[in-house]
Amino acid sequence: MKIGVIGDKVNLSECVSKFTDHEVHLMEINEMTRQENNPDLLFHFTIEDNSEDLESLNSLKTPFIFLNTVKVSLAELTYVHGKLASNIYGFNGLPGFFDRPLLEVTSQGKISQLEEFFFKLGIDFLEVADRVGMVTPRVVAMIINEAFYTVQEGTATKQDIDLGMKLGTNYPYGPFEWLERIGVSHIYELLEALYEDTKDGRYRICPLLKREYLLLSE
Repeated sequence: MKIGVIGDKVNLSECVSKFTDHEVHLMEINEMTRQENNPDLLFHFTIEDNSEDLESLNSLKTPFIFLNTVKVSLAELTYVHGKLASNIYGFNGLPGFFDRPLLEVTSQGKISQLEEFFFKLGIDFLEVADRVGMVTPRVVAMIINEAFYTVQEGTATKQDIDLGMKLGTNYPYGPFEWLERIGVSHIYELLEALYEDTKDGRYRICPLLKREYLLLSE
């Protein structure tokens, strides 16, 4: 099976690791619209920064197209850019989340056709609500934000918090280890999108996290 990836070399590496028995290629939208030999499956990791790609994606004959919709929902993309083709789905493509046994997926109501296809790929998936943050990224981002508040208050160091969370809750990673794997920019932008979507105070960004994000952006 031919799998296309729109993103960077890290995204390509994650897909190669996940789909070991299939062809995986880094591709570009312009390349795909000019040829008839489109991939059987396409993962677009950077749709929130390249939403103009949607017009071209809607015209592709690729049977299954997945957009990394952790920071923006399919519903919002539809509202802003018009109706999406029925073969377009959302997925959790943040670094550190994609290469897991279970893939979080959102849909526009036609999830049943994915079951047989994913069975052939040898991966499991879980349909989650079409909301910003999905499930796991939303929870992990909130924990990281709370950990920053704890450091800011002087209650504990980053190292102590990571150790305490792993020993006390049996998490595979501490909050700041998660942050390193996912990236400060992704966490900041996800929390920003979550707060805009929900106005829930749990997602109000800690000033210390904001400072790290701004220093990184300089």
